[in-house]
Amino acid sequence: MARHRKRPTLAHRLGALLATVLLLGCGSGTSTASKTSSTSTEATTTAAASSSTKAGLQQAKWASGVTITDGTGYVEYRSNGIPNHTRQSEYALPNNGVIVPDASTAHAGADPTVAQSYDFKIPTTPKKAAMTTGTSLGTIGVMISGAVLFNPYEGDANTVAIKSNFTVKDAAGKDVSFLDSCNGHPTPMGQYHYHALPTCVTATVDTPGGPSHLIGVAFDGFPIYGDRGIDGKQITASQLDACNGITSATPEFPKGVYHYVLLDTKDSTSSIRCFSGTVDSSLTARGGAPRP
Repeated sequence: MARHRKRPTLAHRLGALLATVLLLGCGSGTSTASKTSSTSTEATTTAAASSSTKAGLQQAKWASGVTITDGTGYVEYRSNGIPNHTRQSEYALPNNGVIVPDASTAHAGADPTVAQSYDFKIPTTPKKAAMTTGTSLGTIGVMISGAVLFNPYEGDANTVAIKSNFTVKDAAGKDVSFLDSCNGHPTPMGQYHYHALPTCVTATVDTPGGPSHLIGVAFDGFPIYGDRGIDGKQITASQLDACNGITSATPEFPKGVYHYVLLDTKDSTSSIRCFSGTVDSSLTARGGAPRP
């Protein structure tokens, strides 16, 4: 797979440095592992290697700000983290010292989103692990929009972001939401991310009544999709495993592939709660500091 996008202009090392800084709002205080990442649960399948995902990734509609470079057994994903869709001009931001805000502990502020310097090598022959690994707080996967995916939880590793969405009034009396209409928001430090199905992203690649197309890839290498099966029917949580995964045919993998599904729900099934595959810990460490 040849590189087909313009390389982001910011120094790559900045991304690694920013990843070590504690993220507020979606996590603040002392850096610790999330509740789900501290233990592993038994996987429903035995460890097994999958075929290469490179051909499917080639078909994805990567945003113009994303660079995909082919490597031996991996693709290198580079992005400035700015999604290719509109964002709110203001967001509900946590007051100083607040880990998990609500309407009484947040204020309306200008969108703090700033460019990142993402540079991740993601495996293209993902392997099912014998044990699943809980996703930590911070970046757990990358999306075709150029932004990244977080797990369902806020900074306490317990509060489901989409379930606890709220609004506050700005100076003009306008309602300003915590999560935007794409189920994403920036941390106060400026890292934009999704906590659930990014409907504004799926709208650019899917057709009404049709199947979901590839919208991202998790750090273990397994693809990420929206909530429609190959027949166009909506997928429900009961069809997925504990990590929000399923093996089935998709437009990019007609012979079938294990992949994660993001659901348009108001509970923890809205995002990936655990990795079914083997994941390099250096990816999660660089993707975003774990939050309390």
